[in-house]
Amino acid sequence: MKRLIQNIGWLLTGRGLNAVLSLVYLALATRTLGLDGFGYFAIIVALGQTVTGIANFQTWQFVVRWGASKDGPAEATGFAIALDMLSVIGGAVVAALLVYTAQFWLPLPDDLLWLTFGYCIVSLLSIRTTPTGLLRLRFKFAKATAAEAVQPVIRAAGAVLAFFFMPTVAGFILAWAAAEVAVAASLWWTAARMEKIDLSQVSLTRIPRKHPDAWRFVWATNMSGSLIVAGKQVMILLVGAIGGEAFAGGFRVASQLGQALVSLAQTISKAIYPELVHAKDDAVEMARKMANIALIGGVLAVFVALMFGRWGLETIAGDAFGAFYWAMVILAIAGAIELVGASLESLLVSAGRAGTAFVVRAVPMALAFILLETAMDWQGVKGAAFAVLGSSAIAVIGFWVAILSLRQIKITVEPVEGQQTPSAEPPLPKP
Repeated sequence: MKRLIQNIGWLLTGRGLNAVLSLVYLALATRTLGLDGFGYFAIIVALGQTVTGIANFQTWQFVVRWGASKDGPAEATGFAIALDMLSVIGGAVVAALLVYTAQFWLPLPDDLLWLTFGYCIVSLLSIRTTPTGLLRLRFKFAKATAAEAVQPVIRAAGAVLAFFFMPTVAGFILAWAAAEVAVAASLWWTAARMEKIDLSQVSLTRIPRKHPDAWRFVWATNMSGSLIVAGKQVMILLVGAIGGEAFAGGFRVASQLGQALVSLAQTISKAIYPELVHAKDDAVEMARKMANIALIGGVLAVFVALMFGRWGLETIAGDAFGAFYWAMVILAIAGAIELVGASLESLLVSAGRAGTAFVVRAVPMALAFILLETAMDWQGVKGAAFAVLGSSAIAVIGFWVAILSLRQIKITVEPVEGQQTPSAEPPLPKP
């Protein structure tokens, strides 16, 4: 537990730096581009991150899961790199299709389509989950935090340059693209210094031969990761498709400020997953403690959003964005719920129940997408925020029910050298 808190501390340090610098580039982008221009910017970034999120496999989980064996991470890393290559190829095809059809469903001018496609390709080439997994496998969260700090620094610097020399949508997109490339290079360099990257181990078949359930786990975690992206990036795209670029820009700002807790939830999930894999007997108790801590943090964060949210929106983004205050508060509540559910979802995945976690998150997300247009007809951007809130609440309740329905939970991972693996976990405590 002590190491977990320390690792979360390092991750939160990186998130804190990112949060401070994000206020800088968010203020520069919104005030330079205006509501409509920032809407175009938000749609392009969301499209790029959607393509990457859908195509990208959660390879850091594979490195942690199979790299913890006595044979070391070489084969797991090779498998992860092979999947990254597959992601780039498949993602490029998806990007071409989405950008080609964007004129029929997104409010994007024709002169921005090539820029959008280019950003998608850069995002795919900057996939960095494999080196992140190597660092987390060795619990090198401090090194990972230092490497990831490159991204907000480059974004902020690029936003300043765009503000003075290229105050257009293209200028800010170039700044974001440069940050993606820089952070990917930084993480690969840091991981390679710590662990030898043996390219002769790159293979899509070696790990599946040793672990018959490998592909099932791969696809389950990929789909779960895609759902996380869908919950944020696809939602921005759909809000833009239904309400126009101004709604997309407003929802993006409200989401970035109000759902900062979702990023915190993902941070906790990333820190707790390796610990749950190694903890075995203590996994359930550790997840319970983290959920209790998250509940307190979530309540405090929602209170801050209620008291200072409108002032923050108008100070950072300008008076035009103050109209999205209540959407931001609703998204903050959704973020608090996700914060509580982060450790529960990680517990399911670490127990080999990634498929269950996917279904529990997929059903509410599908309902949110189906009801989005109706919700926006009812309350505009606030309606979209309510759809996100409902999806988060149902998913977290589902995680809890799924855990309680298991009489015993087994952490399915190769034993670490010198450590015994129990056949099953003790019965889960009743609520």
